[in-house]
Amino acid sequence: MDCGTAISPHTLQNLVTSWLEEDVPTLDIGGHVVGDEVKTASLWCKAKGKALVCGVPFFDAVFEKLGCSVDWCVKEGDVVDATTGKIKCATVSGPIRKLLLGERTALNVLARTSGIATRAHAAVDVVRKMGWQGHVAGTRKTTPGFRFCEKYALLVAGAASHRDNLSSMVMLKDNHVWATGSITEAVSKARRLAGFTTKIEVETDSLDSALEAAKAGADMSCWTILRRRNCMRQRKL
Repeated sequence: MDCGTAISPHTLQNLVTSWLEEDVPTLDIGGHVVGDEVKTASLWCKAKGKALVCGVPFFDAVFEKLGCSVDWCVKEGDVVDATTGKIKCATVSGPIRKLLLGERTALNVLARTSGIATRAHAAVDVVRKMGWQGHVAGTRKTTPGFRFCEKYALLVAGAASHRDNLSSMVMLKDNHVWATGSITEAVSKARRLAGFTTKIEVETDSLDSALEAAKAGADMSCWTILRRRNCMRQRKL
C-alpha cells in the first residue's frame, strides 16, 4: 500500500533536516575531497527472501533536500525477492559530494522501514489466511525519534497503529488503576479531560474487570494475563 501522499511536506522536511544535522553537524571533509562532479549511483536489494519496499518518501526527501534526483524501478509497497540475484530498485543522480552525504541516512531509513513493513506484512498474511478479519496493530514500543517512520511502515504493510502516542488515545493500564484506586475512578478522571472525541481503553485481566470498565464508560478493553505483580507495588520507597 502506498501511503506516502498522506505524509505532510513539512513533516518530511523536518525529519530530513534533523537526520542530516545529526549525521553532519559541522564539516563534511570527505565530501570536500570528492567534489561536485555529477555521478549516478544504483540502489540494489541483495537480501535473499521476500521483502516489502517501504520508506520511498523518506529516501526521496533526503536526496531532494540535497539537490539530487531519484529514479525508482520499484514502488512503495512492492514485494521484491532477491533469492536468485540482486534486484535494482533505484538510481540516484547528483553531485558526488551530495550523493555520499545522503547515502547512509537514506539507506538506513529505507532498510529499517522496509524491515518493519516486511515483518508486519508477514503477520497480517498469517491471520488473513486463517480467516481472521481483525486488526494486526503495532504498540507504542517504538524507537525514540523514529516513531513516525515505524508507525508509517505498519500502514504500508497493511497493519494498524494501536495508538501513535500518549495523546492520541487514553490507555489505562494496571498501574493507573492501582494508583487511582479502581477502574471506575480511573475512567471517570480520564473522561473529564478526554471529552467525547478521544477513546479510552482499559487493560483488564478478568471478565469482572472488563465489565467494570464497560460500565464506567470505557470505549474498549484490552485483556491481558498479568504474570507478575505491579512493578510500582514492588518498588520499595
